[in-house]
Amino acid sequence: MKVLTLALLFSLPVGWLGPQKPLREPSTQLSRHSKGGRWYFAASGHAVYCYGPVMTVPSSNGDLQKVATFCRDGSAVVPLKD
Repeated sequence: MKVLTLALLFSLPVGWLGPQKPLREPSTQLSRHSKGGRWYFAASGHAVYCYGPVMTVPSSNGDLQKVATFCRDGSAVVPLKD
């Protein structure tokens, strides 16, 4: 009987005895840029929240255009309304 009890005792997993570690959340670009950021008025007429700097880039017709970078909606570049 003692042998059977010891066999059952050693066959149980020992992981349940210790404290459980919390699950780690995967890091995304948004969580890395959680601090800072600013609201901008996009050329499409919507407000966008972006974390990166505002840059001036040449547009398709040769003019210069201000864009916000690294926005919350996943866009890398959003043209801004002047």
